Amino acid sequence: MPISIGNITINDPVILAPMSGVTDMPFRKLVKQFGAGLVVSEMIASRAMIMETRQSLQKCAFSEIEEPISVQLAGCDPEVMAEAAKLNEDKGAKIIDINFGCPVKKVVGGNAGSALMKDEMLAARIMEATVKAVNVPVTVKMRTGWDALHRNAPNLAKIAEDCGVKMLTVHGRTRCQMYDGEADWKFIRNVKEAVSIPVIANGDIKTLEDAVRALEESGADGIMIGRGAYGKPWLPSQAAHYIKTGERLRDPSLSEQLTIILTHYDEMLEHYGIEGGVRMARKHLGWYSSGLYGSAEFRSRINRLTDPNEVKAMVVSYYEPLLAAHAA
Repeated sequence: MPISIGNITINDPVILAPMSGVTDMPFRKLVKQFGAGLVVSEMIASRAMIMETRQSLQKCAFSEIEEPISVQLAGCDPEVMAEAAKLNEDKGAKIIDINFGCPVKKVVGGNAGSALMKDEMLAARIMEATVKAVNVPVTVKMRTGWDALHRNAPNLAKIAEDCGVKMLTVHGRTRCQMYDGEADWKFIRNVKEAVSIPVIANGDIKTLEDAVRALEESGADGIMIGRGAYGKPWLPSQAAHYIKTGERLRDPSLSEQLTIILTHYDEMLEHYGIEGGVRMARKHLGWYSSGLYGSAEFRSRINRLTDPNEVKAMVVSYYEPLLAAHAA
């Protein structure tokens, strides 16, 4: 089920969602190495991007293994969004994604993210300016609408297609739902029927069964996995394989997982530096341990450590008895 995004084709219909504080370069590399069709950067504020702040440059850093590079931008000023998009194209981005979906107060309060679903005229100006500014495909990620009474995603999708946007991703919740309730995959079918460009279903896809059901209910061309990939960078590739073949790929063994975790940890230290790397790694280490014996205590202890060597030693000491018990 290849998906064409303008002149770019991704062979697998499973995409890693952009998630602030999660989908940094070390995590995206892991997910891509396992075989996801596409990975998307963390959301980057467009104004910070054109000012080239340290944080924005860190967020848009990428590895060649991630190709084609997709960078997500957020903002409410068409000219600034266009300039930020061009800057990322010049840095090697092959796809520019516009964020019309982020529900958090800080972003919405700045009239960006899902707040733009309330202002279709401004949203259109942003999309038009961004599409005109770059020679690479522009995509959009949105929600079903602002609230239950204003689920205007199908209409905004039509506007996006008219503006030259090449793919849409729809999270099956309104902004006012935040992450409460359940994603409405069936509503996404309304978006799919409104446009001819690819539509991707997003929200609550945490298992292989979820992946198939989301596709069936939405009629979408592919799926985007977000929180379901926490601690499971192999899930998107498993989902892609399951969708194509109906075959379940096994999770990596505990021994393989330990190798993955330690490699991920070392790359986070390299990417962020020692202090920032340890701070950012703690949540990932906690997610990896989810469901394992003693994981709550492990998370509690790891969150108190600041020395990188002590963190690594604790990870190894936590997994060693689990490996021994598994071997027995």
